Amino acid sequence: MSNQEERLNLPFVGIPSYMRSPIVQDLSTLDADLAILGIPSDEGSPWYPGARMAPRKMREMSVRYAGYGKMQKKAGYFDIETGRRFLEYEMGNGRIADCGDVDIIYTNLEATYRNITRSTSQILEAGAIPLVMGGDHAVTYGVVRAYEEPINIVHFDAHLDYRPFVHGAEYGNGSPMLKIGKLPNVGTMIQVGARGLRASVDDLERTRERGNHVITMAEYRRRGIESVTDALPANGKVYVSVDIDILDLPLVPGCASAEADGLTYEELRQTIFAIVAKNELVGFDVVEINPMLDVASNNTSLLGTQLMIETAGRAVLNPRYLARKGRSLDLSGTALASAMGN
Repeated sequence: MSNQEERLNLPFVGIPSYMRSPIVQDLSTLDADLAILGIPSDEGSPWYPGARMAPRKMREMSVRYAGYGKMQKKAGYFDIETGRRFLEYEMGNGRIADCGDVDIIYTNLEATYRNITRSTSQILEAGAIPLVMGGDHAVTYGVVRAYEEPINIVHFDAHLDYRPFVHGAEYGNGSPMLKIGKLPNVGTMIQVGARGLRASVDDLERTRERGNHVITMAEYRRRGIESVTDALPANGKVYVSVDIDILDLPLVPGCASAEADGLTYEELRQTIFAIVAKNELVGFDVVEINPMLDVASNNTSLLGTQLMIETAGRAVLNPRYLARKGRSLDLSGTALASAMGN
């Protein structure tokens, strides 16, 4: 019997898989409930490049959230505001897997996007929820087109991303929602947080013609979380896409498209918590984090990482998700409501 002490694995030690999760390189063997997937592509960015480096940086940031449970001899993470642990079952039973990065074929976007869709399809076939780290926002289309079942979309973004293709730039980061809106299985689309001086009246008319709900920052300030949840069909399956520029400009120095007067982190997380409490999350992405622009403490990458972890922690409490997994939650209704929110 070995007398060697158990490793502490501080955040600056070792190879940084996402939250120290096991790495699965062959997706045909995937057995997990939550699957982390990096898509390091920013060829759709018309301004500063660098979002391709986000998956690597977010993995590095994620290990800061992985070690403290080990110090406490408990799995998952403790939320001091709710007084409970989240992802305890998933982390304690190896139900989170880091599926690495999609293979990026530079200068060949068609090939890259085939790889994105193929990897996402394999994750879905395994029954796991894809948790995706972009890349620019164009990659969301490659992910969402892998779904065959009916889904609804909630799109958090300072911009509508409904720009028509110019000069054949079909995979630009200003067009993914236009492409996603044409997929036959995509139902309701809610676009939250539009603001700034770069909006286009043509794009606004185009998205409204499809029947999409556009919730500007002004409307969100008036109506709050209900402006989103009231527009979303109850008990449906939802894909949530977060452009990090949904947050207020000072919060996201590592974002090339940041705008003033965005959401606070608390507003964003509580809105997402409300969404996944009533709707089963089938996919999630965080995009447009640019580590090459970020401050030295990597605040933008850290925020995106924390948002992904917290979203997953609430999504796995959804009753429909638990029923699909054949599990139950030992919480009263009051305690469950408290856990899902703040």
